[in-house]
Amino acid sequence: MDPRRENLLIQKIVVAIAVLLFAVKLAAYFITKSVSVLTDALESVANVGAGFIGLFSLYISAQPKDQNHPYGHGKAEFLSAGVEGSLIIIAGVAIIYKSVYSFVYPHQLQKLDYGMILIGATAVINFLMGTISVYRGKKNNSLALIASGRHLQTDTYSTIGIIAGLILIYFTDLLWLDSAIALLFAIVIIVTGYRIIRSSIAGIMDEADLVLLKKMVEVLDRNRQENWVDLHNLRVIKYGGQLHVDCHLTVPWYLNVHEAHAEIDKLAVLIKTEFGNSIELFVHSDGCLYFQCNICSKHDCHVRQKPFEKRIAWSTKNLLKDAKHNADS
Repeated sequence: MDPRRENLLIQKIVVAIAVLLFAVKLAAYFITKSVSVLTDALESVANVGAGFIGLFSLYISAQPKDQNHPYGHGKAEFLSAGVEGSLIIIAGVAIIYKSVYSFVYPHQLQKLDYGMILIGATAVINFLMGTISVYRGKKNNSLALIASGRHLQTDTYSTIGIIAGLILIYFTDLLWLDSAIALLFAIVIIVTGYRIIRSSIAGIMDEADLVLLKKMVEVLDRNRQENWVDLHNLRVIKYGGQLHVDCHLTVPWYLNVHEAHAEIDKLAVLIKTEFGNSIELFVHSDGCLYFQCNICSKHDCHVRQKPFEKRIAWSTKNLLKDAKHNADS
């Protein structure tokens, strides 16, 4: 299945489950009257709203390129993640207000055992769905899907904490703990929302993904071909689930156009094998220069001017430079 279509399908499932779990948590709140449980339910409101926004963004990003969007529609995912993070923060602020109000004006809780069973079931479902979303999001380079998965996982952890607090309240009858627990997890929720917004801004601004770059450089260095004399000016830009990779590949100067293109094809196959097919690769081929002879390990080179001295290990430091390498690099 096309990764973009797969992302859309998973997000549809996420939205459907989010609506169902919100209804369950709301029922748990009306049963228990616990502000901690309400915290969980309000976060699910953000889940539902963000889920529909994420679904719309994935639908847009799955559209093919057109004349007005030659790089595709993938950046819609970054906007979606930003809105989702904002909704999470708003939910956190609302929870803080409710927890403070409940602390000042406490009320009696009821049927905590039934409430714990209901929200416990939602925690299990959220964790499973969140894990699937994050895994598929990473595999398909979808920030929207990763954001949804992280949100669901955070919801799971907060639910577990809330259940632990409810157990403590159940056995101690310390009602103020309900507000204290809600306040604690409201802060966790706000931090999660901030991190999602930060990732969204990084994508919109084409901030370098150093983790991705480091992994790509390691793969390229480990699988270097004899005719790949040098690689430099490497850049990776994300458009949602689509990766655009630019670089300059230096090959022996005497290769003809077809032979040089064959080396570029090898590079493309390697990158797509390791990082998925949702990649556009733009490679500028350079002919080697004689000052690079001492870093070239090609054995049967008939125009070599200097003996081979050392192999330069490719790293993020030297591959991102816009300059050909030599023995002094």
